[in-house]
Amino acid sequence: MSTAISLRGVTKTFGAGRDGLTALTEVNLDVGRGEFVCLIGASGCGKSTILNLVAGLDRPSTGTVEAGGRPALMFQESALFPWLTVASNIELPMRLAGVSKTERKARVEQLISAVHLDGFARKRPHQLSGGMRQRGALARAFAQDTDVLLMDEPFGALDAMTRDSLHEELETLVHDRNLTVLFVTHNMREAARLGDRIVVLSPRPGRVRAVVDVDIPRPRRIDSPEVAELAAGVTDQLREEVLAHARR
Repeated sequence: MSTAISLRGVTKTFGAGRDGLTALTEVNLDVGRGEFVCLIGASGCGKSTILNLVAGLDRPSTGTVEAGGRPALMFQESALFPWLTVASNIELPMRLAGVSKTERKARVEQLISAVHLDGFARKRPHQLSGGMRQRGALARAFAQDTDVLLMDEPFGALDAMTRDSLHEELETLVHDRNLTVLFVTHNMREAARLGDRIVVLSPRPGRVRAVVDVDIPRPRRIDSPEVAELAAGVTDQLREEVLAHARR
């Protein structure tokens, strides 16, 4: 498997001197093409910082970050432009990339259908539920024609049924396009449900403490005994990390 994302000796410090805060230290991580990797860890351990570095929104203090293609970043909030319709929000990345009007129209229709927003193309974000807005944000991310999708707790604020439905849609879209996904979550079952691997980060400053292979066959259910068992094991690992950090 070729490498889509590579972090080598990455340290990130915000500020300088006594006011400096080190978010990450000596992080080494490879993500293969077409792989779905979940990042977990205590709040403030640098998960979102890793996504920002891979997206090119920030630079490491030391070390190197490489990502193939043009990564697309999706947040917990949909971040749809409120003055644009669903269709126009999805179309925007293609318009900025110079895609022809005819092709934009066809791809917008395809993406709206793929995320099950048929009939809502002309609606504006305030007219949609939270789950629908995240579907729109997901379609907009795919509209960027990216090879790498970076997701920062995109389903964290949704109810369980909506989240489960979006898991299925995301899994199908990622598989169909052979995308590489780096996914931040605090939900251990979500990580076990979606991921090929789960990367456990230490409390700040974040570093890779464990990498767990998810060998559960797909398709998976978030409430399956296998997913629950793996999630419990990862939770125990993370709890040990947090307690060990507190004792230092």
